[in-house]
Amino acid sequence: MAVSGAGTCKLETLEAEVEIKAKADQLYKFISNKHHDVPKAASDKIYDVTVHEGDWETSDSVKLWKYTVDGNVETYKEKVEIDEANKRVSLEALEGSHVLDNYKSYKVTYQVITPNSEGSSVKITLEYEKLSENDPPPQKYLGFVVNVIKDVDAHLLKE
Repeated sequence: MAVSGAGTCKLETLEAEVEIKAKADQLYKFISNKHHDVPKAASDKIYDVTVHEGDWETSDSVKLWKYTVDGNVETYKEKVEIDEANKRVSLEALEGSHVLDNYKSYKVTYQVITPNSEGSSVKITLEYEKLSENDPPPQKYLGFVVNVIKDVDAHLLKE
């Protein structure tokens, strides 16, 4: 994990890369347009996801997630951007209990890296802007989304 940027009112990032065993295209399809199945794959973390605007498969759709991080139930309303050409899905926070308590902006991006000699992986990038210099980087959220991707990978291997 790397942290870049510093200071209040500046966009900062956290990154992680997760090796996957499922087929890269299968995992990309799951994270780009099968959000409704994520609670099945990560039921101990994510309880529900519903569409508020749009649908399950297109950019600019708005979804509401209900999940638990560090024992706290939270919600996250997001706008989805799908980049088929680069196998990238971005989820930008519109509203949310907890996540937007410390961050002026928050966006998580998943990019599926297709197979090479070392296999496939998912690059996860969190872009955020703190409300205050004292607010911590969203390490717990990065760990959460890393674990969700691992759960999705394991779920896909069982299909």
